[in-house]
Amino acid sequence: MGKAAFRTDITPDWHRLESAARNRRPEILPLYEHVIDGGVMDQLAEEPFSALREGDDRDLEEYFRRYCRFLQQAGYDAVLFESSLRLPHGGAIQNETAGPIQTRADFEAYEWDGILDAYWRDAERQFKALEKEMPPEMKVIGGVGNTGVFEMSEDVVGLASLPFMAVDDPELHAELYVRLGDLAFQAWAMTLERFSDMIGVCRLGDDLGFRTSLLTMPETVREQILPQHRRIIELAHRYGKPLLFHSCGCIFEVMEDILANGIDAKHSNEDAIAPFQRWIDDYGDRIGLFGGIDVNIMTLGTPESVRDAVLEQGRRNRAHAHGYALGTGHSITPYVPAGNYLALLEAADILRHEQN
Repeated sequence: MGKAAFRTDITPDWHRLESAARNRRPEILPLYEHVIDGGVMDQLAEEPFSALREGDDRDLEEYFRRYCRFLQQAGYDAVLFESSLRLPHGGAIQNETAGPIQTRADFEAYEWDGILDAYWRDAERQFKALEKEMPPEMKVIGGVGNTGVFEMSEDVVGLASLPFMAVDDPELHAELYVRLGDLAFQAWAMTLERFSDMIGVCRLGDDLGFRTSLLTMPETVREQILPQHRRIIELAHRYGKPLLFHSCGCIFEVMEDILANGIDAKHSNEDAIAPFQRWIDDYGDRIGLFGGIDVNIMTLGTPESVRDAVLEQGRRNRAHAHGYALGTGHSITPYVPAGNYLALLEAADILRHEQN
């Protein structure tokens, strides 16, 4: 792969990732990442390309040409991509502050109008550019980002403010999730209506937990959040797409409810919460499981220790799970050394040839 001198000889086939998402074991182990940092890719690619995404239409097409080539050469069967729904004056989730909606008056005055129009202008441009450059043997895993209603509520209310709203104005608290769910559903409906042929696996992300527990009350998850998720899951299924649910944290308390919601596969794991084997033992007969390699290994290890861990854990997870896609338990972050990511790809290629 250019500077890193790695390139797989296995031809991509998006059906492998679809099979894993449907909890079927494909002939060749598929790879998956939630996100791959652009700077890390730039260090390994034949030509750096991450900055092109912020350019004009020609730059954007060139970005996707190089991005798809990178994924092909790295061994991915699908293009990891989503266009995000953005909320005006958001950011409370990152800044850990109170957001613009604290009261009924704030809710009524919020700039709801125009959110979907702004989303579609950006999404249509990006999907069209990718459509021109995506190889025919690949499809998208992703779709619409930032449509997890809990994360959306954190973005415009704030994590610390949400429990007060639930107590002080429960009707507003419930109405907030419905309004955010409407936005999320409509963004997905617009995208699938126009670009469903490009999408192989839909991905819905909503981080509901942290290391030891849920971030909110389990009743809120069951009564307010999961019904909004279900609308998107059912929409994906109407288009014949499996849905991968990404959620960080310790969410075992509501995992049976999440399964009952109809997800097809689950991603995100952290060894400090539970070994990946627990996911396989408890849920591997019902859903596909993606990830398995703890980010701490990727961040703190050496290329040699990463390679050994990927080979050992990848073989074990592949043997025990039905639908399994190998990758990190979260993502390739900016602080993952490029050499460690390369070691993961090289080890994954060994595993893939063992099955070939």
